[in-house]
Amino acid sequence: MGYHEFTIEGRNAVIEAYRSGKTIDKLFILDGCQDGPVMTIKREAKKNDTLVKFVTKERLDQMSETGKHQGVIAIAAAYDYASVEDILNNAKKKGEQPFIFILDNIEDPHNLGAIIRTANLSGAHGVIIPKNRAAGLTATVARTSAGALNYTPVAKVTNLAKTIEDLKKEGLWFVCADMDGQVMYDLDLKGPIGLVIGNEGEGVGRLVKEKCDMVASIPMKGDIDSLNASVAAGVLAFEIVRQRRS
Repeated sequence: MGYHEFTIEGRNAVIEAYRSGKTIDKLFILDGCQDGPVMTIKREAKKNDTLVKFVTKERLDQMSETGKHQGVIAIAAAYDYASVEDILNNAKKKGEQPFIFILDNIEDPHNLGAIIRTANLSGAHGVIIPKNRAAGLTATVARTSAGALNYTPVAKVTNLAKTIEDLKKEGLWFVCADMDGQVMYDLDLKGPIGLVIGNEGEGVGRLVKEKCDMVASIPMKGDIDSLNASVAAGVLAFEIVRQRRS
């Protein structure tokens, strides 16, 4: 599967995609384009919280596979998104305490795919990602997840900090990965838990970090100071697995 299998080009095709309920991650519209069909597409985008970028004709021409984009190209999700409710129900069905990954602006699709794979293998009940400034469920993500996307629900939310607040009402505790935190082995990571992983450059954002109950650091002995986001997710996830087993 190539990434471009999930681009939708042309005004009618994009409108139809919205009407059929297809999840569209990003929309590229020719800057300054204001006619009827484009206004309809903008309305649908607003209704569905789609990230919209206004770009030049040259940019659209570069992206286009058909050469017939009519000023609009949509990037659709390779897989459908779940809801946060679906993830909690997944835990209930299994008779387990919820274990959820929350990813703060992971922008590299390879990292996102690798983390979804780790989430599946560590027994997490689902993954939550933000709508903006983050990779969506593209074909690259699906490939890198090595099939895990078929089994691990991924929900997309507008506001991660608010979602964490809502999940706290469901009894979850939250731990985020940060080099300034307590060593992960000294923390109690049992019970219903959300593991928060930040993006490749900046880590977990301040607002999201403030909502977390614990901050965990991974003890490191090397000469460089940080792990790749997907590796950090794996190390912390399996410490949670170890503690849940004991």
